Amino acid sequence: MEGHHTVGRHRKPPVPKVRRGSVIALTGLVPAGLAAVTGAGDGNIADKLAATVQHQLSNDSEEQLPKPEAAVLPAAAPEPLLHEAKQVAPVGPPEVKSVAQPDGRVPSARPAGPLGMPGVAQDAYENAERILAVENPTCNMPWNLLAGIGRVESGHGYGKIDDDGYPLEPVYGPILDGRLAGNNVVATSGGGDLDGLSGSYRRAVGPMQFLPETWRKYAADGNGDGVADPQNIYDAALTAGKYLCSGGLDMRDPGQQTRAILRYNNSMAYVANVMAWETAYGSGISPAAAALPRI
Repeated sequence: MEGHHTVGRHRKPPVPKVRRGSVIALTGLVPAGLAAVTGAGDGNIADKLAATVQHQLSNDSEEQLPKPEAAVLPAAAPEPLLHEAKQVAPVGPPEVKSVAQPDGRVPSARPAGPLGMPGVAQDAYENAERILAVENPTCNMPWNLLAGIGRVESGHGYGKIDDDGYPLEPVYGPILDGRLAGNNVVATSGGGDLDGLSGSYRRAVGPMQFLPETWRKYAADGNGDGVADPQNIYDAALTAGKYLCSGGLDMRDPGQQTRAILRYNNSMAYVANVMAWETAYGSGISPAAAALPRI
């Protein structure tokens, strides 16, 4: 989770997509692993992780791809998009709150994304990539890095999300009162309106698992409705991207990516899991069990 992490749509011109990378990044003080992590496939994660830890920071420029030549094609009906492009957030800070959802919601019927992730979740991660490519282009945030964090933190909102980007069941982490081994003790400093607690301790909120205090600092409106809600996967994905990119980090640099992921959760086992899923979503091949150490 993070040391960290609404509805309606005001449509604005979509931001052009950037070329996706396949590295990792995200951080947190929130308990990771709300969903079980399983799979089999890619065997290069251990080598990648070792190289990441020892990698000297570099600033390689991104390969410039040649422009394709124009071609005259016969007129045809446009093919439907698998994922509707969301809009860039409006100018000005969004209202920070959590919106209660009405009963009777159902999972989105959009086609599933890579390795079965909800199509709405993939759309949210790609949307965050597009927005960050404009707002913070030197960060070079790839969508599948955000997907890796979303997988480890909550299984993409427990794997059931409605068309507006809300999990059918609100996502909350365990109460951080010291009773659960491996989790920090986080005393309250407000934020009960976000995590639903009025007592002395806090818990992480939403599919990207943000603590209320961190959410208020980095909150972003990913779906352009003027509200930043940690339970909404569009808002949560963009906020996670902002959090990882903060401090001028470049996600194309393995060393800087690792620093960002450790900021999300200070555990090399967590880094290995996020890297494994980030690579898996980029390649479409499930990670090998050996690449997913216990967090």
